[in-house]
Amino acid sequence: MRTARGWSLIELLVTMGVIAILATIAIGSYRNYGLRTNRVDGTTSLMRIQVAEEKYFLQNNTYTTDVSDPAPAGLGLGSNNSPNGYYALAVVAGATGSIATSYSATATAQGTQTKDTSCPVFTINDQGARSPATSTGCWK
Repeated sequence: MRTARGWSLIELLVTMGVIAILATIAIGSYRNYGLRTNRVDGTTSLMRIQVAEEKYFLQNNTYTTDVSDPAPAGLGLGSNNSPNGYYALAVVAGATGSIATSYSATATAQGTQTKDTSCPVFTINDQGARSPATSTGCWK
């Protein structure tokens, strides 16, 4: 009798099936990891706005909604988008209803980042309150 060498067709198909399943899981996890990583672009942009707003308030005794124009007219951040372009940035009047005394800054996902349905919008206000809540893991 001859001893069999190599793999049979069934063994090869089963092996290819297992590899395909593992690859599908890995690619999905990698995409989710990329979306979570891009959140940093939005959160750091909001922190930059918060610092710039406080500096602007110290110099002008009011807050501003102008994110892009250079000082003294605005915050001087150069664009209404985050540095990598994953989030659109906006500043509006806060809880008091007047931009002179409060503000609320928002980073809204745009482009490919809109696939991040867990944390599509981040906000921070003049009191430092963050949304979504830090406990959700969105700000990490």
